[in-house]
Amino acid sequence: MDEKDNIFPDNNTESLPDEQSGTETETPDAETQPKYDAFMFEPIGFEELERQQAEQAAAEQLEKKRRLRSDRIIVTFLIVIFICTIGLCCFAIVSGRNGGSNPFGFGNSSKNKVILYREDKPYNPADDENYKDENGKYSTIGVAAVVRPSIVEIYTYSDSAHSTLLGTGSGIILSDDGYILTNAHVLQSDGYHVVITSDDRQFDAKIVGRDTKTDIAIIKISASKLQPAVLGNSDDVVVGEQVMAIGNPAGLSGSVTDGIVSAVGRRIKSDSTGFEMNCIQTNADISPGNSGGALVNMYGQVIGITSSKYVSSLYEGLGFAITINDAMPIMEELMNQGYVSDRFRIGIQLIDMSTDLKRDAIEEELGFELPEDFKGIYIAEISDDCDIASTELQPGDFITAINGKNVSTYDELYDTISQQYGAGDYVPAACARVDKDGNIDCFDIEFMLMEDTSGDY
Repeated sequence: MDEKDNIFPDNNTESLPDEQSGTETETPDAETQPKYDAFMFEPIGFEELERQQAEQAAAEQLEKKRRLRSDRIIVTFLIVIFICTIGLCCFAIVSGRNGGSNPFGFGNSSKNKVILYREDKPYNPADDENYKDENGKYSTIGVAAVVRPSIVEIYTYSDSAHSTLLGTGSGIILSDDGYILTNAHVLQSDGYHVVITSDDRQFDAKIVGRDTKTDIAIIKISASKLQPAVLGNSDDVVVGEQVMAIGNPAGLSGSVTDGIVSAVGRRIKSDSTGFEMNCIQTNADISPGNSGGALVNMYGQVIGITSSKYVSSLYEGLGFAITINDAMPIMEELMNQGYVSDRFRIGIQLIDMSTDLKRDAIEEELGFELPEDFKGIYIAEISDDCDIASTELQPGDFITAINGKNVSTYDELYDTISQQYGAGDYVPAACARVDKDGNIDCFDIEFMLMEDTSGDY
């Protein structure tokens, strides 16, 4: 055999020497050793191994295809969900903007939060200066800013511990040291009064003077550096003029309402005393808590004192304020001496016959009907500290005339006396006593008018 044939091992050789290590290597078992064909140079005897490798390769290929198919399904599903969600949102938003129904609850549905657009009011430094024009006339904002610090809250209590609240009202600061103007009906002659200023300071107040006849009163607090209101001239007020009312209705401090002057020179009777006062009529809202507050013009001047006692309860938009010019002399007397001069009192409580209801009330008091043509003023009570108590007149009797002039209403009685007599004067009066059989016993009296410094009327 030539040298080239030695490259093929002899299949019968047990072992071959290892020339480098000097050891012998074991010859593999004949059953596991591959056999080579001498002519084709290919191993033979691996059919089972090749079959297993082919099956394994086929299984791996199948698993790879299965995973690929599963991944494709998942990706496709996610893409479909994403596209559907986008479509539904677009549909809902478009539907909401067009005013249509929104069954999916998106967009502008009333069941979900809507988008709100908000911005601050533009600030112009010149606005502060424009509260007043070149003629000295304020805007509504300017009037509120200027006058509100001069308006106070008044609380009336029945006890010194302030545990029982009797009522609330408003007041107008007249001086920087604490004189305050208000309505008499806001106060109680034997009550306890607390004043709260616009800057939330609280003070106990004492009554300087009150006049229930005109419903005007002055109180005083121990304070300093208050902001007094500016009083105007109510004779200058004209119909149609813009006005504002500032007070504390229902305890809501510093409330501001506006309107116009509806009429001037209205003679309005108080619903508590029946006394007439010269009033300004306005459609600015005036509620019970406004009593004692201010009616001001657009120059920030107080032209009237708002009073719920002069507000019409039958019609809306009818409010009245006592003119500041009529209130001024009463205010001055109350501050200077604590009462209004030339006030007199008869010393009686009465029921007049100005209406059928009042006549019915008199007959109910008596317990029988009066003769149909009989008229007079019924005497309900007589004060022991008055001169009239020393006359023949008794509760249950009637005054029918004053100095020969017939009287049957309160206005007739007051006007007849005040036009002719004053405190300290003696007044002649015709009286009558009626029994249940309709018999009338007439008699005359003369009584002295008592000076009234109490403020009660």
